[in-house]
Amino acid sequence: MSHALGIDVGGTFTDFVAYDRVNKKVEVWKELSTPTDPVVGIIGGLGRYKSSDAAAVEHIRLGTTVATNAILERKGATVAYVTTKGFKDVIFVQRGNRKYHYDASWVKPNPLAKRRHCFELDERIDAYGNVLKALDEAEVRALGEQLKAMPEIQAVAVCTLFSYLNPAHELRIKEILTEVLPDLPISISYEVLPKWKEYERASTVLADAYLKPVVSRQMGSMRKRLDEAGFQAPTVVIKSNGGEMTLDAAAEAPVNLVVSGPTGGVIASRHMAKLTGIDHLVTLDMGGTSTDVSVILDGQERFTTAFEIEWGVPIQIPIIDIRTIGAGGGSIAWIDKGGMLRVGPQSAGANPGPACYGKGELPTVTDANVLLGRIDPDNFLGGRMRLDVERARKAVASVAEALGQDVDETALAIVRIANNNMVGALRSVLIEGGLDPRDFTLSTFGGAGPLHVGELMVEMGIPKGIVPNHPGQFSAYGFILTQARVDRQRTAQLTSNRFDKARAAAIMQSLVDEAKAQLTDQGFTDEIKLIRALEMRYLGQNYELELTVDESTLSPEADIEQLWEAFHAAHKARFGFNTRGDIIEIVNFAVTAISDSAVPEIPKLEKATGAPEPVGRRSVGYAQGRFEVDVHDRDRLLAGHVLEGPVIVEEAASVTVVCPGQRLTVDDYGHLLIDTIQG
Repeated sequence: MSHALGIDVGGTFTDFVAYDRVNKKVEVWKELSTPTDPVVGIIGGLGRYKSSDAAAVEHIRLGTTVATNAILERKGATVAYVTTKGFKDVIFVQRGNRKYHYDASWVKPNPLAKRRHCFELDERIDAYGNVLKALDEAEVRALGEQLKAMPEIQAVAVCTLFSYLNPAHELRIKEILTEVLPDLPISISYEVLPKWKEYERASTVLADAYLKPVVSRQMGSMRKRLDEAGFQAPTVVIKSNGGEMTLDAAAEAPVNLVVSGPTGGVIASRHMAKLTGIDHLVTLDMGGTSTDVSVILDGQERFTTAFEIEWGVPIQIPIIDIRTIGAGGGSIAWIDKGGMLRVGPQSAGANPGPACYGKGELPTVTDANVLLGRIDPDNFLGGRMRLDVERARKAVASVAEALGQDVDETALAIVRIANNNMVGALRSVLIEGGLDPRDFTLSTFGGAGPLHVGELMVEMGIPKGIVPNHPGQFSAYGFILTQARVDRQRTAQLTSNRFDKARAAAIMQSLVDEAKAQLTDQGFTDEIKLIRALEMRYLGQNYELELTVDESTLSPEADIEQLWEAFHAAHKARFGFNTRGDIIEIVNFAVTAISDSAVPEIPKLEKATGAPEPVGRRSVGYAQGRFEVDVHDRDRLLAGHVLEGPVIVEEAASVTVVCPGQRLTVDDYGHLLIDTIQG
């Protein structure tokens, strides 16, 4: 067995990447997704796999949207929420902030449980972890019997007060309810998110319970159908933190899958940054339905626990910091009530898809790019799918007539509005985060991303761009680069004026043991890399800074003053000042365990000895007007080839559009580097 498969299930296409570890060759392809049953697209794509021997597959890594869609569409389980007496309204009260400050009709989003399914237990642990009122086990059993008589209940979420300090009550509640309700999945906050802030913890454990039956069924069905198709290799799914977990582990902790798919492109971009020596990348993954943007800073992706499934409904697991907007190749152009042209967030998806696919009737960004000559209708997906230009023209004409413009002008306007939407997303991760776009290289991928790279560089003032190998399947490519990863966190508040080093060391070691055990239980026994971190702040602040520490920081012989000095320095670097006389508070402990397995080796491209030969010419529309431009086949380009814009580079699953005044250079690994021609 020598083949690794990466599969990314998207809204329009399911992408596949196969890597042969022996020959160091990569094979890529696409299959139309089936939104109602994603496994259909997976099995269909595997049926086109060129390897005649499915047994040659070493493992399969899959990015799935099953958890994302279940939450966004509110199609998860009916959950019973169990908490401490007097606190069942926490998930309904939520926070005091508002999404629309002046909209009196706005109402808070509903939590993932109904109020009639919320239950209280008369127990209490205080803010120091002491038991104020013992758990009444008879009361818990009575609750279990009550839930047994409610056939609509499909899962249970438990979140008692201060369980992150003392989990005894939650653990015992789980044991009793499991005895009484052996067929119901049970999630407890201590296992899902043992951190402070009651609402965030409750919302996260609710999401885990809400997803368990759905994800469990999907993972079981997937394993069965893969086996039936002859692909019996170990299969893992990609977590929101960019790591991997087995299908069984995913069924047990499905909340880790809420942002599964988009992580692959960020992981692959990090690997590409290391290969090319680029320190700072901003990534833009534009597919058929949405666009995801993220940042690689100093060669590392950034993480967040501030994710919200919708405004005001948080899920505070560690995830790669990715912003998503409804802008993709399938985004629909429409006229609003004021007569203005808008693009998205509605999408034509995979069915019916853009008008040029032959089924849809509404104009999309892809239709506009076809009419502008940027996409060759005879060479879409390497010629596998013939696009209907006249159908695209008819769809765009319906909008053009309403605007009083010709079709070409309207097609360009659709593309420019889509670009503006993506510029907003890029600004949100760069400028709003205090980062200068001029320090970054724009990495665009997804089937539609390279079509827009040149124009986005101009709009954002980003001096350089890069289109990686296999951009149309880049997220799936990232999946074959992932490694098993477990993140464990726990709240324990300690201050610098009364610091208990022994307690801190014990907490950190317990997190290390838990993280390593989780990896081992999933069968990942390769060399395990550990990353330890503390979330710290000055006493009285409301936000923490994460500080990475090594194993010796909390050892008995360590000088703890060095830890406080490191925090002062980090605070000054982030905020421009520090206050050395203030008390420092440690709020959260965190440990990341990574199974450090080998990643694929990428061979270098053959060096060019002459100028590249175009495979054709065609008329292409740009903001500066229409130009007759050379068209190049990416498979024929070699390392060192240079092309001056305007120019088009085609490949099976994507098209790179280089604007006038820009230059494209092929690097040693085949990536397309784009910069602005000076003067």
